[in-house]
Amino acid sequence: MHICLLVVRRPSRLICGSALALMALAAPLAPAKVQAQQDPQKALESTGSPFNLEGVRALLVRGDAAVAKGNLVEARKLYDQARDACRRLLGFYRDLSGSFRGLDARIPREMDQKGREALETMAQANLRLAALFRRQNQPEVAVPLLVEVVKVMTPTSPEGRKAFQSLVEIGFAATPYTAGAAATPGS
Repeated sequence: MHICLLVVRRPSRLICGSALALMALAAPLAPAKVQAQQDPQKALESTGSPFNLEGVRALLVRGDAAVAKGNLVEARKLYDQARDACRRLLGFYRDLSGSFRGLDARIPREMDQKGREALETMAQANLRLAALFRRQNQPEVAVPLLVEVVKVMTPTSPEGRKAFQSLVEIGFAATPYTAGAAATPGS
């Protein structure tokens, strides 16, 4: 003799129960999803990445520490890495700015601002590298770096004034630049 049990489910209960089960499963995930949208993990924001200015500034700080320890070879390597990273970032920022110009003004503004910061950081790297070459009694290697700072930052900026003053000190230029002072006639 076989006993057969017939299970009867009401469709409304099945649907309701399934919906509740799905909601119960999704509920713990919802706050995590909202949190992920508010605080996304951005791999390139870490200071270890040369694809952001904080990472480049960290290279400069490490270079400064190497100089303080007297390890000029390591300092040069780090300053060169910082300069190269700034150049790459400048190119990327310019490319993105140009690509979005006329489409969304916010993006070119952001990229232009980042580009200005990258230029300032590159000028700092150039000044540090030039000082290192001067310390190693190689002023001829410092000249192109200093000229580049004056060119990209302008002579009126603090970095540009400092670079030109260094050019005067090493004898590449003879006339000192006195920012804000009126030039005397006949000089």
